[in-house]
Amino acid sequence: MADTKRHIRRAIYPGTFDPVTNGHLSLIERACNLFEELTVAVSRNTGKHPLFTFEERIDLMESSLALQSYSCRVKVISFEGLLADLVRELKATAIVRGLRAVSDFEYEFQMALMNRKLAKEVETVFLMPSLSWVYLSSSIVKDVAANRGDVGGLVPGAVKKALDKKFKTDK
Repeated sequence: MADTKRHIRRAIYPGTFDPVTNGHLSLIERACNLFEELTVAVSRNTGKHPLFTFEERIDLMESSLALQSYSCRVKVISFEGLLADLVRELKATAIVRGLRAVSDFEYEFQMALMNRKLAKEVETVFLMPSLSWVYLSSSIVKDVAANRGDVGGLVPGAVKKALDKKFKTDK
């Protein structure tokens, strides 16, 4: 007898998102084509020294998502600790990770293997952003903004405004 119980395809997209870029939004859109629910998990990540506070990063993600429409239910949460624990807690079936270039692969591959060891029931799904955002990273955006370059086409409006305020530009 076939199992008639329907399982919701639920994924988690974790990251520091310091700040959220149009590349991140592209990955969210692509993930929504594969999953019914997507949780964007903003990580405290004490190993990094983010430009934006934890609360600012959550607010920027929420405001950036509010302006979009996706084909799945998307929610933003904060988290710290092991991703494998969060995956089990939320009953996710997949972890979404972005790959821009071969240079991303080694780190992401190691993380995927560790997550598989800690949560065997969860798959890591690697997605690439739209071709127009392959070069884009939060680090590049911060560097451009710090040097008074225009990041308007690289990030959502709320993020541009927040970067302008951080770096006191008049653009």
